[in-house]
Amino acid sequence: MSWARCLAFMLAVVVMPALAHKPSDSYLAFKVDQATGSARISGQWDIALRDLDFAIGLDADGDGNITWGETRAKHAEIAAYALARLAVQADGVDCSLSVPDQLIDKHSDGAYTVMQLALSCAQASPKQLTISYRLFADIDPQHRGLLKLESDGLARTAIFGPESRQQQFTLGKTSHLTQFVDYAREGVWHIWIGFDHILFLLSLLLPAVLVWQHGRWQASARFSTSFIEVTKIVTAFTVAHSITLSLATLGVVALPTRLVESAIAASVVLAALNNVWPTLRGRRWMVAFGFGLLHGFGFASVLADLGLPSGALVLALIGFNVGVEAGQLAIVAVFLPLAFVLRRSWFYQRLVVIGGSLLIAALAAVWLAERAFNFKVMPF
Repeated sequence: MSWARCLAFMLAVVVMPALAHKPSDSYLAFKVDQATGSARISGQWDIALRDLDFAIGLDADGDGNITWGETRAKHAEIAAYALARLAVQADGVDCSLSVPDQLIDKHSDGAYTVMQLALSCAQASPKQLTISYRLFADIDPQHRGLLKLESDGLARTAIFGPESRQQQFTLGKTSHLTQFVDYAREGVWHIWIGFDHILFLLSLLLPAVLVWQHGRWQASARFSTSFIEVTKIVTAFTVAHSITLSLATLGVVALPTRLVESAIAASVVLAALNNVWPTLRGRRWMVAFGFGLLHGFGFASVLADLGLPSGALVLALIGFNVGVEAGQLAIVAVFLPLAFVLRRSWFYQRLVVIGGSLLIAALAAVWLAERAFNFKVMPF
């Protein structure tokens, strides 16, 4: 690999998460009740108002604030737009869908319209559901639909996206292993789209292949030294956010979402600036642990948005956490070897570490202002 290609790749690793648009999500839930011998299927669909505003226009007066009145005036249009992009079949036969009611709810990333779904299927006791999902497919290829399907007391999750527009689900045959894998997949996906978490981790990893000597960063002599440093950072971050993720999910500790998200943004700013003006050179694992406690609350809000199966709460929690760790390790596995190869170069020491850290700090500072003062400048 040429130096130019190495440079381009390293800059992509550091900068692209900061420049990318955060994928939008909607939350779709179906519950199949066959206790009476005849299936009753109900549902709920949460869609972000900001996404609907982009698609069909909700902000009638253009003041940047979507009110309840503006949303209510568009209820029929919202329902028509959404239902035209969702189809459900029971044993291969189309079910009819309607929206008897719409509400507004707050998720961790803003306000959502909540559509209560009523389904009517010809089959009295279907064995299989086929769900087709195309919401925002024509305007946002990064959009994902997060499904929670409950049947016979068991729950499973799935992700709809460009590569999986239609999925089939066999009712009543969800194993604990399937539930575990479903939530692990969700964990991997959400660490990869959690740009603030990724940038915090990258801020701590950037100097891991360097040592601070004579007032500047210099290349580390041995890969083993860098590997141990990275292991300490990742382990500390993992242990910390696992603690608070578990406590928050189990309802032991609860913190306001706005406070948590603001503190996470602040952690990214401080971690990045520590690379430019190092004050905790040999104790980055302590920074990872301390701020990792805050990031755990952020992961918990994502898991809460997904919805947890009442009969397999611990299994879902463990699966999601394993997925988060797997996503982190994938990032480290790509980053560390390449960073070690490039560690002696000027552009890594100055452009990537110093320049990249300043860019990360600036981006996170905007996040901090947005979250602390409740306004929006950037679309991610």
